[in-house]
Amino acid sequence: MTSIDSVVIETTDPAATRAFLTALGLDGRLAVRGSDAPTDGFRACTLSLVVGRPSTVDALVASAVAAGATVVKPVEKTFWGYGGVVRAPDGTIWKIATSKKKDTGPATREVDEIVLLLGVTDVKASKRFYVEHGLTVGRSFGGKYVEFSTPGAPVKLALYPRKALAKDAGVDMAGSGSHRIAIAGDGDGFTDPDGFVWESAPVTSSPN
Repeated sequence: MTSIDSVVIETTDPAATRAFLTALGLDGRLAVRGSDAPTDGFRACTLSLVVGRPSTVDALVASAVAAGATVVKPVEKTFWGYGGVVRAPDGTIWKIATSKKKDTGPATREVDEIVLLLGVTDVKASKRFYVEHGLTVGRSFGGKYVEFSTPGAPVKLALYPRKALAKDAGVDMAGSGSHRIAIAGDGDGFTDPDGFVWESAPVTSSPN
């Protein structure tokens, strides 16, 4: 795999998940498909929306809540910027944030980046695994964080220690079963050391 074609959210209610994505203005940027695979607690991954200003964070969080999300971490100013965390009706955890602390204009619906953060047991080992499978490292901070270079991909991929990711998301790190996330790209499919599945062909939304 050298590129990401799509990230798939697996859900027991595809229609509700699509409605949630539409509320965030993400139509066509992520794929959805039905799944009854058992899952419990933290799924060891989050999706982040990186936006340009605090007012956009507020607007998108409000839209998410109106679409059925629950607030996990209220929006607040932090050392790194401004943001909050919500849990979608299908259980996916979303962080909506900006590096800016002050508004320079009115709220927009524009999302600059979507980032899939995988919570892994051993960041250095997972980094080696992904490099061996054709991905290129963009930024790396030892065993604390790795971001891959995937130009043109709809979603950026990064690795974070599982415990640290749970803390950042504001949830207990315990969890088991399906991650309810799959990644599609070029090349052969595989499963990484933490059970995240990569599929060999692009996946599109289906009504099932």
